[in-house]
Amino acid sequence: MKRITIDPITRLEGHGKITIFLDDKGDVANAYFQVPEFRGFEAFCEGRPVEEMPLITQRICGVCPMAHHMAAAKAADAVFKVTPPPTALKIRELAYNAFVAGDHATHFYVLAGPDFLVGPNVDAAQRNILGIVAKVGLATGRRVIQHLQESHEVLAMLGGRFVHPAMALPGGVSKAVTPEMQQRLIEIGEHFVEFGRFSLQLWREAVLGSQQFKDMVLGSVYYHRTHNMGLVDERNRVNFYDGHVRVVDVEGKELARYRPADYLEHVSEHVEPWTYLKFPYLKKIGWKGFVDGPDSGVYRATPLGRLNAAEGMATPLAQEAYEEFYDYMGGKPVHATLATHWARVIEMLYAGERVLELAKDPGLTDPNIRVLPTEAPGEGVGIVEAPRGTLTHHYIPDERGLIKKANLIVGTTNNHAAICMSIKKAAQELIKGGQVITQGLLNRIEMAFRAYDPCFGCATHALPGEMDLEVSIIDHRGELLMKLSR
Repeated sequence: MKRITIDPITRLEGHGKITIFLDDKGDVANAYFQVPEFRGFEAFCEGRPVEEMPLITQRICGVCPMAHHMAAAKAADAVFKVTPPPTALKIRELAYNAFVAGDHATHFYVLAGPDFLVGPNVDAAQRNILGIVAKVGLATGRRVIQHLQESHEVLAMLGGRFVHPAMALPGGVSKAVTPEMQQRLIEIGEHFVEFGRFSLQLWREAVLGSQQFKDMVLGSVYYHRTHNMGLVDERNRVNFYDGHVRVVDVEGKELARYRPADYLEHVSEHVEPWTYLKFPYLKKIGWKGFVDGPDSGVYRATPLGRLNAAEGMATPLAQEAYEEFYDYMGGKPVHATLATHWARVIEMLYAGERVLELAKDPGLTDPNIRVLPTEAPGEGVGIVEAPRGTLTHHYIPDERGLIKKANLIVGTTNNHAAICMSIKKAAQELIKGGQVITQGLLNRIEMAFRAYDPCFGCATHALPGEMDLEVSIIDHRGELLMKLSR
């Protein structure tokens, strides 16, 4: 049996590899997506004070530290039974939407964009951000850079720094918004909205305007009928920061709508021996393997999953784009994996509109930004929508507020089973007996996982065997007894 290995896979956060096995005819017998990195963050949290979690857990990932920061802060609120003041909630949500707007732009333009805007079969040296700039022009490149800079500016303004912010505390936030800051936030929000509209138009022209890419988006190679999950508000509209988790089946009918504290009643995790990353599934349906359809417990929690799980968007321009999307795709739900990129741009527009709405809120500069916890600690769960999926932080502390047990289900982990299924199907559809295996063909297989914007610096952590390891053994006087290295 012949083996094809794509290692490392490219344009993702973290590390992974794809192994494809061909039978004697040259057809794909099986394909595996492997994450050769160890994940042990829950154990790292044990013994730490709950109030430290918003700062500690964001070190899980440099790509989306804000998602872990906010999920941890919400879990800490629940542990101490405290509700932040309205102004603090607005500041948190504003910062979080600014983060999503920047993260979605990074994926669309830097990681996934080269496949669509440059082409999936061109030389790998051109399939990058420089190739995009060469294709669409320097002016577009400048707009992308400005958008990312302003996203970072919002996080630095509200969080003290744009990587690993230090803003959310149990019961509120650490810094109030001044009138001068508010004016700048309004200006940036306006830029975000215009950039979202620009990106949607670019998708229409570059992708929907190309028959090749249109066929790829609508074709069978990247298609799976799964259930869908996402956080929604009281009207079942997409919300990244707060609400209930809603799950719909392959036909779009509601399967569940639950509070974050009840997640264990609905989600469980399966383990396979060939990867360090777990496979969440819908508990009431059960784990049926790597299959799709109504009888499978596999679900997706992507931008497309969120749009499928919701009944609309909470801002006007995003709602128009939402309606256009489903009208073009033939109604709800949409199961075309590559359409996730379109959904991501719609979410980017929504995030920009939400930033602008919150920035214009007259109560944003209220100095009342924290309620000090007074209750004894109890169990707490916090959920936000990370750009790449529903993110759950669950803390069980002792009577002193030190964590006895922590459980984290990160965004990418939700989609792990679907990613494996998508890669295998793409390989089976694209590789046939006697076919010449080209780099362009292998890149089209990689496109199957790229739609999910997976982050394996977050779902796992790099601890492969080839890393240097040095251990120093020091006695109680601080004197070095022994040093071991590998």
